[in-house]
Amino acid sequence: MSPRGRRAALPDTGQATARGLLPGPGLVVRVFAQDGGRYYDCRFAAFPGPESLRVALAEAFARRTAPGAGVASLHTAQRIYRCVGIFCRYLATLAWPPQQISDLLPEHLDGMLTSRQEKVLGAAEEVGEVRNVLAHAQGLATDLAAKLKEAPPRRKRSSGRKTSYSRQEFRRIVDAARADLRAAAERIRANRELLQRFRDGEEPGAAPDRRLELMDWVDRFGDVPRTPRKSGVWEGSQVPQEWVYGLGKTSEIVSWVHLSGLEAAAGAVLLTALTGENPGVIQEIRASHHRADGHTGAIRTAILSTRKPRRRSRAYMELILSDIPDWITVPADPESLSARDELHTPFGVYALLHELTARSREVSGSDQLLLGWSESGGRGAGRGLRPKGGDGWVRAWAASHDLVADADSAPEPLRVTLSEIRLTYLELHQKPVAHTEKTLATTYLLRNRGNLVEYQKVVAAALEGEVAKARVRGIMAVLTREDLHRAQEDAEAVAAKHGVDPTILTRMISGELDTVMNACVGHTSSPHAPPGEPCRASFMLCLGCPCARALPRHLPIQVLVHDQLEVRRQQLDALQWAERFALAHAQLTDLLGQHDEQDVHDARDGATKADQHLVDRFLNREFDLR
Repeated sequence: MSPRGRRAALPDTGQATARGLLPGPGLVVRVFAQDGGRYYDCRFAAFPGPESLRVALAEAFARRTAPGAGVASLHTAQRIYRCVGIFCRYLATLAWPPQQISDLLPEHLDGMLTSRQEKVLGAAEEVGEVRNVLAHAQGLATDLAAKLKEAPPRRKRSSGRKTSYSRQEFRRIVDAARADLRAAAERIRANRELLQRFRDGEEPGAAPDRRLELMDWVDRFGDVPRTPRKSGVWEGSQVPQEWVYGLGKTSEIVSWVHLSGLEAAAGAVLLTALTGENPGVIQEIRASHHRADGHTGAIRTAILSTRKPRRRSRAYMELILSDIPDWITVPADPESLSARDELHTPFGVYALLHELTARSREVSGSDQLLLGWSESGGRGAGRGLRPKGGDGWVRAWAASHDLVADADSAPEPLRVTLSEIRLTYLELHQKPVAHTEKTLATTYLLRNRGNLVEYQKVVAAALEGEVAKARVRGIMAVLTREDLHRAQEDAEAVAAKHGVDPTILTRMISGELDTVMNACVGHTSSPHAPPGEPCRASFMLCLGCPCARALPRHLPIQVLVHDQLEVRRQQLDALQWAERFALAHAQLTDLLGQHDEQDVHDARDGATKADQHLVDRFLNREFDLR
């Protein structure tokens, strides 16, 4: 909203008084976004009911959305306006509707709640918004004023699902969104290439010139050519010119070079699934960013400035979109994932949407990312290229794909919302996104009646896979104290036993070849580097390397690393620990199992501060080559 104010009262005359509004047929409250560039006109004249009541409600709404009143986003103000409209339409159905604000009774709020509960799950929230507006009204009856001081109604519990999706449902949602954006990218890119050839005067091929002329018009103006209707109830309204109908429906024609509303909603679905961000943040994403990678060829990363009003003083935050595939949504066979597939990473999805909506932003004058065509719009919005991503559009998108929920009995339609997609992301990743660990645990995961078992299965599968790798790869060879003693008399026999040259054995025993947890007998013959080149792999990989040899003096370090991995198991979420440390932990467990329990105990007690410092640096990756 604007730096100093959020709303302006705008009747037809353009004048305003200290009260905020003047009565008139064009009663409008203009609500500004915080950046001051966008606004929404709330037209109270469009609501049914006597003018005196609508004026009072408009004045109360203006106070409710004034600076400092707690309404922090344009989206919230629009929701409040919609709820007031529902209230007015309910009052108009009554046998004796109230004529002015003082005629409102507690029964009117109760009646609205009863009528809406039969239609929507959020009836209590709608009535709550109306209560908050009425709390700013002047001239209320005493009994209604007392009613507003009571506790608001609670949301009626739904027998339907309000939980996260299974992993299979989540994948179906994501796959459908990807398919839509791939098809949109193919269509728009091909049409733009054809259009450019047409503008350059090249031969358009088999495409009719009339179609390319229309495509050129749509690209320039974001709509088809229109003419005023000459007669009928809608005389004077703008309709497509007659020749346009021969080339298709308006929505199909505009989508030749622009995203449709449903495709923009698919973009919102996919961004939410890959980032876990709040729906309000996703819907308000702007098409402006900073390339943190500097276009250097490193991991592509875009940083976007976003805002989550509920964070109050910490509302402004950065959304980092990187070109790293999300493990939840990649195919079951990762090798089948093409390096050119842009829709498996947050950066790739953002970059594609940025490309596909570039012309839409120029035409509409908007800087928002999720722009799509609407044939018409409620509350006077009309047709045009507008931001998409609200739950209404998401539900319509899901219905267009006939997505079904997992069920033991007959399949039923899958309810798709950005909030539930986010909940699924949080559950599967078990990490906070734009909130604290406490909020994650108490607000999201604790209240979710969904798939904790699903997450546990994923963790178990990851652990099982890493342990299986440890069994296949084995562990480094170990030289015992007996081997060292025997080497003093017969070095060649010990060297042959461990597959090294006697000279290498001598250097190994003297400590010249030590790394962190072992000695290395083949620095230039590592399986982790080209033949003849020095090994650059992490020292953690030495645990399963054929060039590694463990000596008794390495046992204290190995014990400390094993113990620290156990500590980190309590500090990290289960899946993150499994992916990073489960293999090394399994290898170390097998390695320590080759020693007597007393030797391991003595090694732990005998570890020095220098040993501990070395292990800390090692696990903090200070020795890695970057």
